[in-house]
Amino acid sequence: MFSFSFYFSEPLEQIEKKFQQASAYGCTELFTSLHIPEDDLDKYHQKLPRIGELAKRCGVGVVADVTPSSLTKLGISGERLSALRGWGISGLRLDDGFSMKEAAHYSHQIKVVLNASTLTERECDELVACSANWGRIEAWHNFYPRPETGLSKETVIQKNQILRRKGIRTIAAFIPGNKEKRGPLHQGLPTLEAHRHMDPLCAYAELVRDCDVDKVFIGDFSMTDDALMRIKEFQDGIIPLRYRPLAIYDWLALVETVHTNRRDAARDVIRSTESRLSLAWPDDALRPAYMIPREKGSVTIDNNQYGRYAGELQITLTDLPANEKVNVVGRIMEDDLPLLAYVGGGQCFRLMRTT
Repeated sequence: MFSFSFYFSEPLEQIEKKFQQASAYGCTELFTSLHIPEDDLDKYHQKLPRIGELAKRCGVGVVADVTPSSLTKLGISGERLSALRGWGISGLRLDDGFSMKEAAHYSHQIKVVLNASTLTERECDELVACSANWGRIEAWHNFYPRPETGLSKETVIQKNQILRRKGIRTIAAFIPGNKEKRGPLHQGLPTLEAHRHMDPLCAYAELVRDCDVDKVFIGDFSMTDDALMRIKEFQDGIIPLRYRPLAIYDWLALVETVHTNRRDAARDVIRSTESRLSLAWPDDALRPAYMIPREKGSVTIDNNQYGRYAGELQITLTDLPANEKVNVVGRIMEDDLPLLAYVGGGQCFRLMRTT
């Protein structure tokens, strides 16, 4: 699942757009924080009823990051968490200060989200001993506003393996947005440090494909429509790859259709199954041209000197030398090169022209 975050510092109109956006993308929940400074309490009380209305109207719940003091300030005790549902809050992400006994108790009233980045095996055992409702327990990693403080990929993979063994069924993490960054540092809100300035789709793909993450949230205020569209296409089973053509041809529309990497995936190249079987290349597409060195990410078409291979579209996975039988027609954008690792055998992909 992929979803968004909102914060009480945002205007109500902007928060409403988040709910509408989440509903449009089929998201079932949003993330927010209820860490409440004393001087902001009135603002929260003013907005929470409206947020409850939005949640009901859009069919989108809210998972709120809370501390014991923030619940106290809102007048909510551990015995009446059901009152939160009137504000659209369907789950609580428990920050520092809560015991595993309290988490287990709360799980019989509402979904409880624990900090995956710090949750230990011993604490998981405590949840079992306290008869937690495991159907309402999830673990979400932190995001890290300060550069150089995010987690490593290896740490997240290792932690998730431990949590799975201990019975955690759902794990989430955060990626930064690529539009309006949340303050005060405006340096992105990633779980993995390597994602801080990475293209959002590449960050999303790494979490769900490599790190065994079930849910991914944008930590920042917003993301571009282009990035959202590409993530949606990835979720639908097609990996979008942005490329720059070396020259503009009328037949580039054939390059920019949906292709499928052959099931017997090659080591050095991605091979389009459709390019020789069902694409009607015009003669000029198969004439020798741009027979130049094939850097990683080169989009190529075998020309008519390659005999029965003529018309095969490939994307190189490594640097390859020039070949008089192979035309280079474009190159994948550097930001999208990490996506090539996920185009395995039988995987669909689509080339998107960019300038």
